[in-house]
Amino acid sequence: MKAQDVALDRLLVDRFRQGDQSAFEQMVSRYWGRIYAMVHQLLRNPEDAEEVTQDTFIRAHRGLVNFRGESAFSTWLYQIATNLARNRYWYWWRRRRDKTVSFDQPIGGDNETTLAEVIPAELETPEDATITQEFVNRIAECMGKLSPKHREILVLRNVKNLSYEEIAEILHISVGTVKSRIARARESLRAKMGDEFK
Repeated sequence: MKAQDVALDRLLVDRFRQGDQSAFEQMVSRYWGRIYAMVHQLLRNPEDAEEVTQDTFIRAHRGLVNFRGESAFSTWLYQIATNLARNRYWYWWRRRRDKTVSFDQPIGGDNETTLAEVIPAELETPEDATITQEFVNRIAECMGKLSPKHREILVLRNVKNLSYEEIAEILHISVGTVKSRIARARESLRAKMGDEFK
């Protein structure tokens, strides 16, 4: 995250604490799309993602008085969203175990990239650039078979483009654990993809 973004967030937090409600509205408009996109990739359901995003900002609004600024505001917000999405995921999984996933939708916001394009990071030759719909569906299917921990970490790293340090802070794990979990998640995805994912 850029230094000026962190500085602006800090300024908005200070203004909010001094009673300026419009500062919180600015925070919501700055982060709504990013939080929604991340949660949607975790839950793969627009209604659930919308609710979790709303809950994230409700919790943030309540919790900002206690926010000590030890981490960046954005990291703290992603942490809240990730925890809420995890809770919702288990509820969703029990209700809709066999629901299929579409990974050909844009990641969100002003980003037209799809999850199918970012997950197979090793595909970089020109021939590989044209990903077929069948391949997209295959990734969706295999991502759905990953454990929640593995899917979560791939979304944070590949979709949100967060650093290892930011992911470590959000998930309350060490940077070393982040790296090994990403490696295991990619290995697991490769195994599920079989010969198609080299």
